[in-house]
Amino acid sequence: MTSQQKLKNKTDQNLHICVGLDTDIGKIPEHLKSMQNPVLEFNKIIIDSTYKKSAAYKINFAFYEKEGIAGLENLERTLELIPNDILTIGDAKRGDIGNTAKMYAASIFDHFNFDAVTVNPYMGIDSVEPFIQYKDRIIYVLALTSNKSALDFEKLRLTDGSFVFQSVIKKVNEWNTYKNCGIVFGATNNEELKKNISSFKNLSVLLPGVGAQGGSLEDVVKSFNTIEHTDYIINVSRGLIYADNGKKFGKVAENVLDEYNRKIASMN
Repeated sequence: MTSQQKLKNKTDQNLHICVGLDTDIGKIPEHLKSMQNPVLEFNKIIIDSTYKKSAAYKINFAFYEKEGIAGLENLERTLELIPNDILTIGDAKRGDIGNTAKMYAASIFDHFNFDAVTVNPYMGIDSVEPFIQYKDRIIYVLALTSNKSALDFEKLRLTDGSFVFQSVIKKVNEWNTYKNCGIVFGATNNEELKKNISSFKNLSVLLPGVGAQGGSLEDVVKSFNTIEHTDYIINVSRGLIYADNGKKFGKVAENVLDEYNRKIASMN
């Protein structure tokens, strides 16, 4: 099954929430910290509690790389816990050129076997092309991100009056020959989303920023409903996996996910 089909199978069921496994040992429940592998145990409970109702899982490499080899082993073991029919996203934000980009792509897709990846287009097509060549995977290119300093570069105006992020979206559409490209568009940018959503065309969209960062689930869903675009997933990390710090944190996470799904269903 291709990554595109995995995702479509979920969005066809009106499942649009991507669970972000940005696991920080300092934030997990205290009762897990005495276990042999607290991070893996935490991830297992979150996955077991949410996989039936999630569209995808996104793993941010930074939260694992910081622990060196042990952290990368936890990343691999976490991937093994995720059912094969659910999209996995390697949130690595790679962005280099030439053979280096090829090696990064091989790492993400051949070694770790992620279904999708986030990449930085700052260096142009050379930094994205090696990923695109994996036709059965999804390449999410950073367009307009959810952080406040996105305006430093992404919202700079070009000589034609458009913004840099708009130029990125245009380019990604051009690169989408194999129908495996997508964009990252921060849910905190509601006005920009409404104004630019028609330019997404056939691109898959990953939207971080709902929950702890202040993005509105309802605003996102309304925007996509206006153009009947269903190929989108909304990432929720801290607001879901750390919703409770007690022994029933898995159940609480499931309840939070249920509420997100209920809201989406009520709007469709």
